[in-house]
Amino acid sequence: MATYNFSAGPAVLPHEVLQQAREELLDWHGSGMSVMEMSHRGKEFMSIAAAAESDLRSLLAIPANYKVLFLQGGAHLQFAMIPLNLLRGKSSADYVNTGEWSKKAIAEAKKFSSVNIVASGADKNFINVPMFDTWQRDPNAAYLHYTSNETIGGVEFNWVPETGEIPLVADMSSNILSRQIDISKYGLIYAGAQKNIGPAGLCIVIVREDLIGHVSPGTPTMLDYKIHADNDSMYNTPPTYGIYVAGLVFQWLKRNGGLAQMEQINISKANLLYQAIDVSNGFYNCPVVKSDRSRMNVPFTLKDASLDGEFLKQADTHGLLQLKGHRSVGGMRASIYNAMPLEGVQTLVDFITHFAKQYG
Repeated sequence: MATYNFSAGPAVLPHEVLQQAREELLDWHGSGMSVMEMSHRGKEFMSIAAAAESDLRSLLAIPANYKVLFLQGGAHLQFAMIPLNLLRGKSSADYVNTGEWSKKAIAEAKKFSSVNIVASGADKNFINVPMFDTWQRDPNAAYLHYTSNETIGGVEFNWVPETGEIPLVADMSSNILSRQIDISKYGLIYAGAQKNIGPAGLCIVIVREDLIGHVSPGTPTMLDYKIHADNDSMYNTPPTYGIYVAGLVFQWLKRNGGLAQMEQINISKANLLYQAIDVSNGFYNCPVVKSDRSRMNVPFTLKDASLDGEFLKQADTHGLLQLKGHRSVGGMRASIYNAMPLEGVQTLVDFITHFAKQYG
């Protein structure tokens, strides 16, 4: 029986990638070393890192005036690094609040500057993206930050905010590489790797060069983007194995049609699952407004919450793993990132349909 991992992160990786990593685990390309044993400054690993950056640039069509940084600390550390690097002498920044990860970014930014909440989904319990024409922006803001996909609430931006000369900053931890994007519209994009890129421990930052080098006084060396950019992400020992696996994922994406093809597959997977939820006659419910539903994280509840335990138990026996919703919202959540095959979503749909007939 096949098993399918619907965890929100660390999340499923492509089977081909795991197989290749296994085959190369003890001896990478005849070097006599595992990637985990290599010096980060040796020619072997330097070639791995260079290829990973080149492939990522190709996949996302990253312009030459953007730096790609392979960092540690996850998205959480970026919540602090962004204001420390991007305030550039200004006293405030704009933030959009669409859920739990937005709130965490806002709370951290408040330690370093004034934060203007331009819009919030709190009044509707975070089931939608606030309409752009309602945003109350500060014309003097240092930047505008938003979370493009809320992993917990399942709310996703299906459009890009227009900010003019004010740099646009996006936390894309859970939907980067799932669709085509225009990098030139952003000042900075960051993403923890453990959802659509690779194993936990790596964070990728894509930042426009003119935003580098204006760090706030007193900022620790390790939190300065310029230090990392000037040293090709090797100021200290980087997360070498995470970069290696990320590079394998980038190659996998390129072999499978790139982001244009991946976006179409992701649309098909999401539509398949949401349709099964919507036609269940209320047995299942996804609270998110349809136009703002995430293609990556699908939260849903059962009409009778007392059946949650039985649902999860039976799902496990069918090889459908990690479907329990986040502890802050309960219910169920199916994360269907790039590496989740269409067959996995179809198997889940077959199960939830059968379960609804059994207990409906």
